[in-house]
Amino acid sequence: MYKSYLLVLLMVILAFNFVDRMALGIVLQDIKIDLGLSDTQLGLLSGIAFALFYSLMGIPIARWADRGNRVVIISLSAAIWSVMVSLCGLAGSFIQLLLIRIGVGVGEAGCIPPAHSLIADNFTRAERPRAAAIYAFGGPLGFVLGYLLAGWLNEFYGWRLTFILLGVPGVLLAALAWFTLEEPRRSPPDFKQSELAASVQRCAQPSLKEVCVTLWSSATFRHLLFGFAIVFFFGYGVTLWLPTFFVRSYGMRSGEIGNWLALIFGLGGLGGTYLSGVLASRYAAHNERLQLKGIAFAKLGYGVLILLAYLSPNKYLAFALFLAANVCGYALYGPLFATIQTLLPERMRAVSIAILYLFGNLIGMGLGPLATGMLSDAFQLWAGAESLRYSLIALTPGFFWAAWHLWRASQTVMGELANSPSIPRATDPSGAGQTFDAV
Repeated sequence: MYKSYLLVLLMVILAFNFVDRMALGIVLQDIKIDLGLSDTQLGLLSGIAFALFYSLMGIPIARWADRGNRVVIISLSAAIWSVMVSLCGLAGSFIQLLLIRIGVGVGEAGCIPPAHSLIADNFTRAERPRAAAIYAFGGPLGFVLGYLLAGWLNEFYGWRLTFILLGVPGVLLAALAWFTLEEPRRSPPDFKQSELAASVQRCAQPSLKEVCVTLWSSATFRHLLFGFAIVFFFGYGVTLWLPTFFVRSYGMRSGEIGNWLALIFGLGGLGGTYLSGVLASRYAAHNERLQLKGIAFAKLGYGVLILLAYLSPNKYLAFALFLAANVCGYALYGPLFATIQTLLPERMRAVSIAILYLFGNLIGMGLGPLATGMLSDAFQLWAGAESLRYSLIALTPGFFWAAWHLWRASQTVMGELANSPSIPRATDPSGAGQTFDAV
């Protein structure tokens, strides 16, 4: 019962982590008008201002999480980012809003790495894909709540009061986590891990250099890192600019957009994360190669579907295509995080996730929305009000690049899991007796 409660509470905290991010996307057009900003400035607010400090703080906080009390870290982080979100509603200029967004990034940096570490210590290897997928529900759930709440609050009360009100739930969740969650004993590493990972497990707390050497020596982790960063670069451009795209290209209001995007990210996101977790646990619980192949094909499908959505002549067809795309897009997270947690010893799990998010957020969240905004400003000379549409279209092929890296990771993962000299070789799941070697 406690494990289920832990997982649900962590998922809800993650959801409000995303609510606060999605709210900005809904109100970008109103902030642009109120403060007189360009699309490039909006890209800075939604991208690098948040992502730089979110990413840089992630490593030291994750190091703290690998040896300290993860419940305390999650609780304090949720309280800090929620207060900063409310302060966004009081900003009177671009600089003030920029500085407050930096504060939001610092607070949110302490959410995901310690949460994944807690999950790894409470669930077995076979349970982790499903547990990680359930936790990842927080992402699309946050999209749903963020789009719905921000859309209608902005419609009736304006963007300032929207931010002030959206900060309140996070403070309450921080208190709930502080008083009801327990810090568990650290679990031993899984019996299958890379040779370098086995060599550092003897250290009570490996140095950051040892962690980086271990991670970089893994071809699987390198490809997952590159794929993740590329997905974030192009994906955050989609996510944060999508509400503005529907305002400009289809003349919709924020409340109406919030309803539709909540449906898209609710059904598509929740469906994708749930299906990927269930299918991975049921049919490939001990076959990470098959899990990674599945998410590579899913990401390829995502790119095709959103390209068709941008070219859609009407909003209803575009919404239907985005819904299908999100089922494919959200299949990524459960298998990817579960694979990383299985590859590494427990004293490196939180840091590995932080490093993944460091690159993903600096390259993706930091530069993706900014690149989208800059292209939109550049295309405005010939595309006019449709400049944002063409900016998003131009960036879509990047998802095919990400799918290639995920596929390459699937070719090396089983060899790395079987590469420790102290354990038996892993056999081919087909039963042919073949052993897996690193490619």
